[in-house]
Amino acid sequence: MEKRACNANEMKKLAKKIEFLDDPERRGDIPPEKLLKMLPVKNTDSMLDLGAGTGYFTIPFAKTVEGPVYALDMDSNMLEVISSKAKEENIQNVKPVQGRADEIPLSDHSVDFVLASLVLHEVKQLSDSLQQIKRVLKNDGYFVCIELEKEDNPAHNHPRISSSIMEQEIMNAGLKVTEKLNPADGIYFIVAKK
Repeated sequence: MEKRACNANEMKKLAKKIEFLDDPERRGDIPPEKLLKMLPVKNTDSMLDLGAGTGYFTIPFAKTVEGPVYALDMDSNMLEVISSKAKEENIQNVKPVQGRADEIPLSDHSVDFVLASLVLHEVKQLSDSLQQIKRVLKNDGYFVCIELEKEDNPAHNHPRISSSIMEQEIMNAGLKVTEKLNPADGIYFIVAKK
């Protein structure tokens, strides 16, 4: 009986996490399809969705490209959600990968695009994660970073990285920043090329 209650609590937590991660307002209300139109994506490209969560970007990306779309997340429950969504929509090129941003379990020069949406503020060593991103990117590959702008508001205790610091860290990792956008209040995009 106690095990069933625990599982019910875990299911409620998972449902809340999924609802939070799928909330478009959390991402500055930028639909994945709009983001894809902003990027020089070719249908043969491969992608890595770093900290993929529920597949908010993974699934639309996989519908756009023929190459593999790696959904990397530490949480196996999130990977199951993504796999289920891909199966439901008969998408064959989604590749769930359990792992972390600072130890990406993909080979060198293996992806054309890396997307990190609202995840890099959570890593312990940003520079290590950026080096891993650079390592897995093909030459001339693109890195897209979406983050919340740091605010001078002590009421927000959620960790954030300012766009100026993120831009500097990306350049320190050896990537060239090609574009900076502020699509919505408090959200920034940085596009960089290897």
